[in-house]
Amino acid sequence: MSEDHLLESVARGDRRAFEQLYRCYYGRLTRYLARRLPCSHTADEIIDDTFLIVWQRAGEFRHDSQVSTWIFGIAYRVALKSLRRDKRWFTMSANELPEPVIDPYREFEERDWLDEGLRRLPDKLRMCLLLTYQLGHSIEQVAVMTECPAGTIKARMFQARGELRHLLTTLQ
Repeated sequence: MSEDHLLESVARGDRRAFEQLYRCYYGRLTRYLARRLPCSHTADEIIDDTFLIVWQRAGEFRHDSQVSTWIFGIAYRVALKSLRRDKRWFTMSANELPEPVIDPYREFEERDWLDEGLRRLPDKLRMCLLLTYQLGHSIEQVAVMTECPAGTIKARMFQARGELRHLLTTLQ
């Protein structure tokens, strides 16, 4: 069953379709959120909150975008809202941020280096980069997800690349 049909079934209250949609997106959302959230936040809470909204608003999906764009947009907004509630992450300087957990089985140190640089970017910039480069969404899709004009997303991407370039040179 296509994602559009699943969402239509969810809108009619079909719990099996909801479970199938949840299983389809759980891993993708977990990977998306894992690198974006400070350690005090859990991706599971945000995913659960995201899917509560999906359950409640499935009937409001207008088919202006792909289902994935809609769901990732919800997750993006839920994650930002969660981060805003935890103000201490916004008041810390980059030097006060906790050290990243290093997986001893990683093959490349560059991945850790890049993760650290991404982690230090402001949330909106980091999420725009990762939605496009990691998850393969277009500028237009990210604009729909974030409820911002495409020009704003382009500007954020430009700013994010510049800040990431600067951060990576200081992390070496």
